[in-house]
Amino acid sequence: MFAPNNKHITSAKCVLFLLALLPAARLAWGVFNDALGANPLEFITRNSGDWTLYFLTAGLAITPLRRLLEANWLIKFRRMLGLFAFFYASLHFFAFFWFDHFFDVSEMLVDVVKRPFILVGFIAFVLLIPLAATSTNFMMRQIGGKNWQRLHKLVYLIATLGLLHFWWMKAAKHNFGQPLLFIAIIGGLFAVRVYWKWGQRANAVKPLAR
Repeated sequence: MFAPNNKHITSAKCVLFLLALLPAARLAWGVFNDALGANPLEFITRNSGDWTLYFLTAGLAITPLRRLLEANWLIKFRRMLGLFAFFYASLHFFAFFWFDHFFDVSEMLVDVVKRPFILVGFIAFVLLIPLAATSTNFMMRQIGGKNWQRLHKLVYLIATLGLLHFWWMKAAKHNFGQPLLFIAIIGGLFAVRVYWKWGQRANAVKPLAR
């Protein structure tokens, strides 16, 4: 199995970083060139939300791929994918907050409570904040490895809420193809983890059965 050295990994991280910025660069270019269609505000909101889900899914896929391919070095990319998920989630939220409500907090909160699909998306974004804030090695040491792991298990709830938000938004336009695809992918990633966890527990119990 190919095992890249630190130089290879650093180069790959630089490439991933630049590629992950392309959607944001495209949005910026579209804004300055009036190339985002008839409703640019909706385009920005929807596009940033889509990329949030893409990066969340990619981050969730790292551990299964690492185990299946026996490529432990893949774990070095998970943090960057998670932070880009937060970056695009922030862009998604501020597009909604700015363009839809012009920074009126009270109006935004009324809208959040009134529309369930916005509520679950808002909760998912709020839960992403502590994960992004504790993503550094320094913060991991400060709160302790076990506490850090417990906190970052919130990503499973965040992904579930993100899927629900995505489903409701697309269902309003009778577009079920993409939501079903992501439900299948993320559901599969969850199922693999449950299977491995169940296997670990079964193996731990076996020696005790006599």
